[in-house]
Amino acid sequence: MAEVITPAARSSRADARRNRELILGTADEYFAEHGVGGSLDAIAKRAGVGPGTLYRHFPTRDALLAALLSDRDDELVARRERLRVESADTAAALDGWLRAVVDWAAAFEGLPEPLRAATTTSASPLATTCEGFVTTTAEFLTAAQRDGLARSDVRARDLFLAALATSWVGGAALADDATTTALSSLVRAGWATSAPLASRAD
Repeated sequence: MAEVITPAARSSRADARRNRELILGTADEYFAEHGVGGSLDAIAKRAGVGPGTLYRHFPTRDALLAALLSDRDDELVARRERLRVESADTAAALDGWLRAVVDWAAAFEGLPEPLRAATTTSASPLATTCEGFVTTTAEFLTAAQRDGLARSDVRARDLFLAALATSWVGGAALADDATTTALSSLVRAGWATSAPLASRAD
């Protein structure tokens, strides 16, 4: 028998959707102002909903962050696809992807830490997000290794963590506008080889 959805139930679902979007919009603004350690109760108050409403939609801080980052995926996916299509140099493609991860992790102050923590457990909603990034990093890394442009002992997981660390340092009090670029270049120096296999002497 088909489910009968009453007008009251339909209205309740619409209210739930509106509340969810309101909470996400408010959280995006609040975390941009206060960092990811900002009070969830303060977010609920600013959104004009009760704390219980917020926690019904997002039981944990990580669940809220995962939803916010999901809403920001389009730009990152577009950068990934451009790198796949436009970069004949697989080392440049890997470097471009890692720099994209650095930018993505800088969406909110303090974001690299919960992302790092999520790599140690499958319980966090952010864990799936991080695993997807590690998988994509492995794709770019494997291509660069195949072409002899990346060291064979480098691991995708370590490069992802290095990108998170670079993003974290970029938000430090001593950092300036050149810090993130300088650190990204240092990371590249660590994984890149001096020349492709085809150009090396036998």
